[in-house]
Amino acid sequence: MKTKLTCLLLLVTLVSAALVQSANELTFTEGVASWYGEKYRGRMTASSSPFNPDELTAAHRTLPFGTVVYCRYGTNTVRVVITDRGPFVKGRIIDLSRAAFSRLAHTDAGLIKIKLTIINK
Repeated sequence: MKTKLTCLLLLVTLVSAALVQSANELTFTEGVASWYGEKYRGRMTASSSPFNPDELTAAHRTLPFGTVVYCRYGTNTVRVVITDRGPFVKGRIIDLSRAAFSRLAHTDAGLIKIKLTIINK
């Protein structure tokens, strides 16, 4: 009985430590976001998948493909997955698909200052 209780306490401790570590892996950054759309439909992204402007994806210069990022602009938030490389314009930190950008602001805005929360790498 004592061995089972010890094992249970050890398991709870390990799970708690993993949850705390996961929470600490969140990364926040702010910067300018742009978007890209129809012109690139069907073209291969850097991750070898065809680009679809209707999906919630984004391009980032350094984050690994598959990284989940939350983008916030005002009270609007969108969850995107990194599938491509870019932006290649100085001063911008992320290129969002048209669908992702339009969940944050009207595409006529062109550029918006957002807050990124990187969930996993």
